Amino acid sequence: MELQPDPRPHSVMIYRFYPTEEELISFYLLNKLQNRRTHNFHRVIPVVNVYEHNPRYLPKLAGELCQRDTEQWFFFVPRQEREEHGRRPSRTTDTGYWKATGSPTYVYSSGNKVIGVKKTMVFYEGKSRMVKKTIWKMNEYRAIEEETTDGNNEFVVRKLRHELSLCRVYVVSGTTRAFDRRPFGMGSN
Repeated sequence: MELQPDPRPHSVMIYRFYPTEEELISFYLLNKLQNRRTHNFHRVIPVVNVYEHNPRYLPKLAGELCQRDTEQWFFFVPRQEREEHGRRPSRTTDTGYWKATGSPTYVYSSGNKVIGVKKTMVFYEGKSRMVKKTIWKMNEYRAIEEETTDGNNEFVVRKLRHELSLCRVYVVSGTTRAFDRRPFGMGSN
């Protein structure tokens, strides 16, 4: 999080929330999953089932400190009941649907350790044959937790956490943003 003073006289502080993918997963998502240090998270990342809403309405549902942002908004998304029973999540709204683009990719820490999985989606508006691709995109992040299976820390099991994801909803801008970049040599989005 970054606070930047406004150069205009007698103005208030401007708040800009622009986290890295590593911060989203390692700090916000893992702390929320473990119910630690979350007392003010709702001010920037509220719990909202984004799959129930047309994305044009999501900025108004964003955390109070991010509602004025014109570029990106963040949401914790609880696991849907149908996922708990082994079925695919519903990504359909009253006005359209979210469609995954490409394959999920790993998210790496600054130490090149896999910390999560990212799935990118595009929102399509309409039904049946009258479907139109929109400018709305979303990155859905799920955390990977490592668990040791013995006392010597020799065997580590990676576990993908499904009970909660963190979604970054944004409008396509035509330029690569910092959160779109991967560490050198780690492949593309």
